[in-house]
Amino acid sequence: MPELRCEAVRWLDDEPFPGIVEVQFVDAAGRRWSLIDKCAIFGQSAELSPTSVYPVEVTVACDIEATAGDGVVTVSTAPDGVSTPDGRNTFAVYANQLIP
Repeated sequence: MPELRCEAVRWLDDEPFPGIVEVQFVDAAGRRWSLIDKCAIFGQSAELSPTSVYPVEVTVACDIEATAGDGVVTVSTAPDGVSTPDGRNTFAVYANQLIP
């Protein structure tokens, strides 16, 4: 399953265990998005804690829903149930932002 490169930018809360972090990435249109969820979802490539030095490079699992000819792909962060605070989970990003 591909993964979208992101940055954990801050620790939000210790509860629920194991803790909540805010993760951000920039889409193909230049818009910055925030994803907020349990640190374990984003911790595959880094150990996150309240004492981590942020930002920290992390990833989030995604599904590729569509591919455009200009190097842009539409991805969904739904595999792990991750979304923006307003519920969005589909984004147009550059293919080079993904780890196959």
